[in-house]
Amino acid sequence: MVKAKQKKLRITQTRSKIGYSMKAKLTLAALGLRKMHQTVELNDTDQIRGMIRVVDYLVKVEEVV
Repeated sequence: MVKAKQKKLRITQTRSKIGYSMKAKLTLAALGLRKMHQTVELNDTDQIRGMIRVVDYLVKVEEVV
């Protein structure tokens, strides 16, 4: 059996976390984002989508082909 290739998301922090709630700061850290303009590639899962929804005003999301 061959596993299907899982989709990836490229997440880039576009705004500073200074002045935002602790929940937003902790969510950025959980996504692996520590400084502005840093980019991470993560698997497209419901958990990651939920974290992105919490900080959607601080990040830019692209689907990796």
